Amino acid sequence: MDLHLTDDTDADRLLSENPLALLIGMLLDQQIAMETAFVGPKKLQDRIGSVDADTIADYNTEEFLAAFKETPAVHRFPGSMAERVQKLCRAIVDDWGGEASALWTDGDPSGPEVLKRLKRLPGFGDQKAKIFLALLGKQCGFTGEGWEQAAGDYGAPNAMRSVADIVSPETLLEVRENKRALKSAAKQEKQASAQSGPGGSS
Repeated sequence: MDLHLTDDTDADRLLSENPLALLIGMLLDQQIAMETAFVGPKKLQDRIGSVDADTIADYNTEEFLAAFKETPAVHRFPGSMAERVQKLCRAIVDDWGGEASALWTDGDPSGPEVLKRLKRLPGFGDQKAKIFLALLGKQCGFTGEGWEQAAGDYGAPNAMRSVADIVSPETLLEVRENKRALKSAAKQEKQASAQSGPGGSS
């Protein structure tokens, strides 16, 4: 893999070489900028020494939180996200032998099977799991049958609506603008629906 999800070369190299780092970046990708989320694993590596499932799962909780809070913070909600990252790593250790990549390699799984596995992880809902599946299929060489369909809209070629489609600074900007437009459209649709509902104007 040769990922370009951030504007930080070292962070991108870690994401390309360490499947757990990529999984953690995906977990962190909420309520902060995408590139900030995916730089998070590199910050953790610099502060605790490694991005390894066993190491993080067993790390002292208070010290791990301190590493999250160190400036610049790993996430705007360090308390809850530090806890989620440790829970994620504990699940990887307990269920996948400490190897994050086993989620999409163990047993030569199909796309729908990998989606099920991802959704069982702490912090991975349906949308996050689909985006990560699309990332695996589009940029990480995953070829499990049916991954495009299982990833939904995110699996479509040139969807430009998630990190799965970011391959350069230009595509990062394009995805960011597209996500902003989709969010704005959804907000307008919700407002219009509320106005035309009971007691509103039609």
